[in-house]
Amino acid sequence: MQKLILLLALFLTLSCSERGVKNDKNENTNPANDVTEFGIPVSEFNVREGQIKRGQFFTNLMNELGVPNADIYSLTQASRNVFDLKKLRVGNNYRAFFTSGENPGLAYLIYKESKTSFVVFGLHDSIFVKVYEKEVTTRTRLGEAKITTSLWDDVDRAGLNINLASRLEDIYAWSIDFFGLQKGDSFKVIYDEVVIDDEVVEIGTIYAAYFTHGGKVYDAYRYKQNDTGSVQYFNSLGENLKKAFLKAPLSFTRVSSGFTYSRRHPVTRIVRPHTGVDYAAPKGTPVMSIGEGVVVQKGYAGGGGNTVKIKHNATYTSAYLHLSAYAKGITKGARVRQSQVIGYVGSTGLSTGPHLDFRIWRNGTPINPLKMESPPAKKIEKSQEEEFRGKMKNAKVMMDSLVTMQYMDTLILKLGKR
Repeated sequence: MQKLILLLALFLTLSCSERGVKNDKNENTNPANDVTEFGIPVSEFNVREGQIKRGQFFTNLMNELGVPNADIYSLTQASRNVFDLKKLRVGNNYRAFFTSGENPGLAYLIYKESKTSFVVFGLHDSIFVKVYEKEVTTRTRLGEAKITTSLWDDVDRAGLNINLASRLEDIYAWSIDFFGLQKGDSFKVIYDEVVIDDEVVEIGTIYAAYFTHGGKVYDAYRYKQNDTGSVQYFNSLGENLKKAFLKAPLSFTRVSSGFTYSRRHPVTRIVRPHTGVDYAAPKGTPVMSIGEGVVVQKGYAGGGGNTVKIKHNATYTSAYLHLSAYAKGITKGARVRQSQVIGYVGSTGLSTGPHLDFRIWRNGTPINPLKMESPPAKKIEKSQEEEFRGKMKNAKVMMDSLVTMQYMDTLILKLGKR
């Protein structure tokens, strides 16, 4: 029965598609010179693009664009209760529309306040200021890719929004070492895309993800427990993916030197233990605390350079060496949160280049950070297990539906090319 329904749906889709193609052939498409932007006929003007510069205010921007002082004053008056001219932000884009002819003048200025909000300043037929909000839509989709080089590269190569990589790193920060991904690893993720003018501007809600790493599938389901008040991700066993410690204290790095008791120091050339992990990263890269704790040391530590040491509990202590600078508020005795920036990558002390020397002690004994097992955070409550299982089931049904839809889209495309 399901196959029959699927075939019927495919037939109806193809029929509609063919009718759509025939209708398109009979309709006249708008010529390029009819394009309008917020009601402005673009082809009638010469367009100049720019960005708000540091120290640039509305008045001197308009002066630079050749607007008379009287008109600038009129625009400032028209802006009252519409848009605060003091909120022009450095780096935001604008488009200036100039009239053609021997004495071109500014007719309109479109200022991009945000991804969705635009302010139009009119000078052509009348002086006005209007704020336009673009329509924002969301669409649920299935994203998937195989790892060949890195998560970020392969997300981009698969045609997915690059911010998806960052969101996946956030979800799996406590369970997958993204510096150790292997060729052949893969992921599938169900999420919402936020769309403006058919362009994906950001990633919305992630409902579920399935990341295969080293032959093991790490599943993640979005769920909000009543007592926490915040959305978190859990695996199929109801275990919270957020653990006591992050897998790594910084992003966008590679391991340049591992944990060993017999490494030849790159500066002194003496063989001695290196009871930490070196992460190569550009100078200034933010360094985060892997967990909550108290700063027990902050200062210059000889060969380790600028160092921060954090005691997390009675068992674990972590240290961050060779920092170029400390983050604001980091002092001995200060309490820090998990993921809080405590300093920045540098090359202080005995170092040949910018990197972070990261160390962990368990009960006073150094351990390999890359092999540390971190205890899980709070599991799903017994009283909410049934509801959580329902959420998992819904996610799997959603995935099956999205897979079917993608298959049908691909089939329709192939049939359309025949």
